[in-house]
Amino acid sequence: MRFTNSAAVAAFPPFVAHLVNAAPSKVEIATLGGAAFRIEQMPNPDFYYGSRRGPIALARAYSKFGQQIPDNLLSLIDQILEELGLLDRGSGKHNGGKGKMHGGKGKGNSTMTPGGAEAIRATARTPLPKVSSSWVHIRLRLSQAHNHQGEVAAIPAEFDSQYLCPVQIGTPPQTLNLNFDTGSSDLWVFSSETPVTEVVGQTIYNINASSSAKALQGASWSISYGDGSSSQGNVYMDTVTIGGVTVENQAVEAATQVSASFSRNANQSGLVGLAFGTINTVKPAKQKTFFENAMNNLATPLFTANLKKGAAGNYNFGFLDPTEFTGDIHFVPANTTNGFWQFTAQGFAIGSNGSAPTSAPHEAIADTGTTLMLLPDAIVSAYYQRIASAKFDSTNGGFVFNCKDQIPSFTVDLGTYQAVVPPDFMIFAPVDGDTVETSTTCFGGLQSSAALPFAIYGDVFLKSQYVVFHGGNNQLGFATKPL
Repeated sequence: MRFTNSAAVAAFPPFVAHLVNAAPSKVEIATLGGAAFRIEQMPNPDFYYGSRRGPIALARAYSKFGQQIPDNLLSLIDQILEELGLLDRGSGKHNGGKGKMHGGKGKGNSTMTPGGAEAIRATARTPLPKVSSSWVHIRLRLSQAHNHQGEVAAIPAEFDSQYLCPVQIGTPPQTLNLNFDTGSSDLWVFSSETPVTEVVGQTIYNINASSSAKALQGASWSISYGDGSSSQGNVYMDTVTIGGVTVENQAVEAATQVSASFSRNANQSGLVGLAFGTINTVKPAKQKTFFENAMNNLATPLFTANLKKGAAGNYNFGFLDPTEFTGDIHFVPANTTNGFWQFTAQGFAIGSNGSAPTSAPHEAIADTGTTLMLLPDAIVSAYYQRIASAKFDSTNGGFVFNCKDQIPSFTVDLGTYQAVVPPDFMIFAPVDGDTVETSTTCFGGLQSSAALPFAIYGDVFLKSQYVVFHGGNNQLGFATKPL
């Protein structure tokens, strides 16, 4: 593996060392030579900001981790597909084009009623809906309705990746806009081997146009999703540059089949997985991620995520920028056994009354590729007990509340650090209007992880924190930052 550092990166200004609180000891991280670079996010023009994003985000989380979908959510997705113009119940046809979500109240919207807190208390005593069916039946219905798009479920990616990052692949470099995902480990892209029927405006990686591309003989990759769809293809070793830092002979997974959930997003040309290579899907031999290949040549073996609410954020590789966070960075051990940035959260607190956190240890992953915060039922129910109008609404697939209600903050107990998610971050999306301001009902940014193998701290949480992914000693760091 060869690693190079462009002149643009070499000219990057040095940053001072900063003391950080580690678990259990203090460590000092400084940029002492080596590569360091920043990669800015850019807005995804296809991202959908309107109503009904909540159920889609929840369904995508189930799908991403190969989990079955609750029956009530299956029915809701069917309805949303119809409202988007993707499924015409009257004619029985599946429409290929993008639809616009209707404004105002739709069939699946609920009306907030008095006594919402009591309803939540009842929910806390009763298990949340059990998972009993897969999403495959939606795929089959679409197959019957429209053969050429029937092999995959049309789950609109407009609801998923709000911001993308430019990545250069090949010689000469070809720039593709990709989604950085700390919850997966494949660098896969739309390519010249992707069927033209599955390329809907994406920039493709033209293998034949790259003089440095070499086929990895006998290698293939395949990612299956919980909706019954999949993406798969061949593997090439090629030059990949992110932020001016270049890794030669990086595994690039060229798609020969792409799930329609990705095909529908013309501006997203693939993913950059930033978890650990142990969950890479290439066979017969798993391949390292870009970060794993670049790590030993970085000034410090880490990258940071400075994601933002309602604005483009950035990722830094190899250095800490002290202008992006305040106070100390507090580290917790990352358990990499399962291939994720997995950690143990100790408990939680609700509101800003200064009360001690409630003990509720749970295993979780930090995942930039999941939008919601998905936590154990007991924590979710406790939070929504504090919102008078909140209730679990099966017609929306999760917890909803009156947008004008008083929303408390949510604090995650990480031992030496209390990570606070502000109230406005806990409002994920409107339900019955195009914006939170014009909507009566809102979908909560905190939902149940009951159907998943672990809790997930997705973008709702990550946007409220400065987060360090330290590959040198397998730790996750968290700090406050200007919001």
